[in-house]
Amino acid sequence: MNATLPLVEDPSARRTTLLSKRSVAAWLPALVWAGLIFAFSAQEDLTFFPDQSLDFVVRKLGHMVIFGVLAILLWRALAGTTTLRRPWAWALALTILYAITDELHQAFVPGRTASGQDVGIDAAGALIAVAIVGFVGARWLRRHVRP
Repeated sequence: MNATLPLVEDPSARRTTLLSKRSVAAWLPALVWAGLIFAFSAQEDLTFFPDQSLDFVVRKLGHMVIFGVLAILLWRALAGTTTLRRPWAWALALTILYAITDELHQAFVPGRTASGQDVGIDAAGALIAVAIVGFVGARWLRRHVRP
C-alpha cells in the first residue's frame, strides 16, 4: 500500500534556489557587459568621428570607461557571491584577463589588430573605476554607518 505523504517544502532546496537566483542576479550584468564588449570587438571598423585625432581620443577613453564598468560589475558579483578576500583585486585581475582575451579576439577580426597598449588602457580604466568606487564607498561608510 502506497501512502502519500503531504508535500513538505525542503528549506535547503529553497535556499539553493534563492542562492542561484541571487547568483544569477549578481553575475548577469557582468556577463552581459562582457558580451557587449565581445560584440563591439567583432566590428570591423569602429570609427566614430571623421577627425582621426578626435576619434583616437574617444576610442581610448571609451576603452577606459567600458573596462572600468566591467571591473565594477565583476567586483559587485564577486563580493555578492563569493567569500574571496579583496574582491576588488580579483575583479581587477579578471578585467585585465578579459582585456587580454579581447585583444586576442581582435587579432582575428578583419580590419582590427591586437594591441598591448589597449590592454594597458583597459587596465588603467579598471583601476581608476575601482579606486573611485572604493574611495566613494569608504567615505559613504564613514558618514552613514560609522558615527
